[in-house]
Amino acid sequence: MWLFLAFLTVPLIEIALFIQVGGAIGLWPTLGIVVLTAVIGTWLVRTQGAMAMGQLRSSFSRLDDPSEPLAHGAMILIAGALLLTPGFFTDAVGFALLMPPVRHAAFNYLRKRVHVQRFDMGPEGPGRQPPHRHPQGPDIIEGEYEDLDRGDRPNQGPSGWTRH
Repeated sequence: MWLFLAFLTVPLIEIALFIQVGGAIGLWPTLGIVVLTAVIGTWLVRTQGAMAMGQLRSSFSRLDDPSEPLAHGAMILIAGALLLTPGFFTDAVGFALLMPPVRHAAFNYLRKRVHVQRFDMGPEGPGRQPPHRHPQGPDIIEGEYEDLDRGDRPNQGPSGWTRH
């Protein structure tokens, strides 16, 4: 029901805003503002998205909880979709989602309502085996090989290596 109301009210709000703004400043300035907000929004989404990816990578490297950087990335993605949608209301919501304090407040609001049962990171845990460590050190790689050099190839020199 909430989704139906959103799909019904958002276009009505956008149409009303287009009529109001277009009547106040004219058709071409209104269209110019819509195109300009899409261009600026695309640039902001790109820079904010790059920062969110950097935060996500650093949380993975520190083995921290990645839920906040992931949520910020999702909100930036939603902001990008809203900014590319023509309209003043969707642009306002999209620009709001690009502001880190708004995203942080939205994340805290959602965090209070979502309950995580379990969260595991790293190689240890139930059903997982830690990686095998060789006793001689981390530079030793164990493996199997098959000798394909049978001596019946034509361009082999005295060392046994193939010449090209």
